[in-house]
Amino acid sequence: MLNLFRAPAAARAAKALDRSLFSNTLPTAAASIRDNRLISKYRKQLEKTREIFSLDRFDVCAADPDASLAAQGKKCLVLKPHIKPDVPETWSPVLQEASKLGELKIVPYEIHVGYDLWSYLDVMRSILPEDLHGEIPVGFNTAGHVAHLNIRGQYLPYKNIIAQVIMDKNPTIHTVINKVDNVGTESEYRTFSYEVLAGPDDMLVEVSEAGCVFKFDYSKVYWNTKLGTEHQRLVSLFKPGEVVIDLMAGIGPFAAPAGKKGVFVWANDKNPESYKYLTEIIKRNKVSEFVKPFNHDGHDFIKQGTDLVLEASRRGDCALVPQKVSRSAPGPRPEPIRIPVPPTVSHFVMNLPASAIEFLHNFRGLYEGREELFAPHTETKLPMVHVHCFAVKADDATPLDDICQRIDKEIGVLLTPGDDADKDGQVLIHEVRDVAPAKRMFCASFRLPPSVAFAPRS
Repeated sequence: MLNLFRAPAAARAAKALDRSLFSNTLPTAAASIRDNRLISKYRKQLEKTREIFSLDRFDVCAADPDASLAAQGKKCLVLKPHIKPDVPETWSPVLQEASKLGELKIVPYEIHVGYDLWSYLDVMRSILPEDLHGEIPVGFNTAGHVAHLNIRGQYLPYKNIIAQVIMDKNPTIHTVINKVDNVGTESEYRTFSYEVLAGPDDMLVEVSEAGCVFKFDYSKVYWNTKLGTEHQRLVSLFKPGEVVIDLMAGIGPFAAPAGKKGVFVWANDKNPESYKYLTEIIKRNKVSEFVKPFNHDGHDFIKQGTDLVLEASRRGDCALVPQKVSRSAPGPRPEPIRIPVPPTVSHFVMNLPASAIEFLHNFRGLYEGREELFAPHTETKLPMVHVHCFAVKADDATPLDDICQRIDKEIGVLLTPGDDADKDGQVLIHEVRDVAPAKRMFCASFRLPPSVAFAPRS
């Protein structure tokens, strides 16, 4: 295989992609099958003897190399190069026996490998100087048809070729962009400046996740496909009929799936563009009965949203859910099921890892004077807070202690890392994903302490 994908000399250090250079021929052998009905039988047997040629995207069942036989529709099975047509000693007993029976004939064959069979890494190793082979850019975010790269340093001179090859090798990718600043530092709304490296500047994308469809302009709102598992993890904690306040909701990757399972979500985002697309996504995914969009500053919405939930409950607001009945059922359709909005919030989601912890002081006085809504007066517990954050990547307790100290600075309660977020004084710190060699994203979940919830509002 090494000979098959050897680097073309003319491709080395090229600044433009010439696909015609990536073409090689490998002499080998093939089993010319007498009767096409025997192909399946011998393919299975030769796969077991490991004599079938193997290469991604290469069809080992090919037209017979003899033009007259190929014209009759005859096929052959391409074999590995160590099998020599004129050296029967290189054949397995299966090939030798089949040849004696006249069911197949071992013949010379040439494998032609064009650019379409080269992998992304094979192409890039052929183009990049050898001292750049160690960290060839391979990872990228996607949003619909857009691939989002973060090419830096020595690889920048090759950015357009890298983008073109990525697009060639990923048929669903039609546009490749490169980020030119850091999300969350230059932009309040977690958007980023970018340059188009390949394809059209078309950032209107459509993504499916957790049974929901999201359509949005990727250049104007925040989206990270790599957080799909985290979205599902948190949504799985929400129970139907509960209220969740999603403070930094973006376009609704937590809110829309939660609404699908009958969870009330007050979904807020400060970015007007996120709010616009969130509103459309709520309608498109038919979760309007459960999910309400808002466009406020998250600092303010912690208390505003909580008060709005209580007001909605006292008004008797409900979600109306049609009952499922057969269309052929006689009589009038039954009344929809009324699911009342409860008076209290069960969960807060704060997915703004660069600064979400700095919002926590706004929870002081959240339920001032409303102790009667919670245990021991009722069976209702104070809300669970899920705050995303960044911390150093380490195998010891350093990041956990750092997160606890930062939370303490905001709410005046020093929590202890533990396995049970429901336990008084404990915080469950979940590792979400690595975002850099020395940086990791976490989610800290804890039950809001009574000393914070019932404190005087400032």
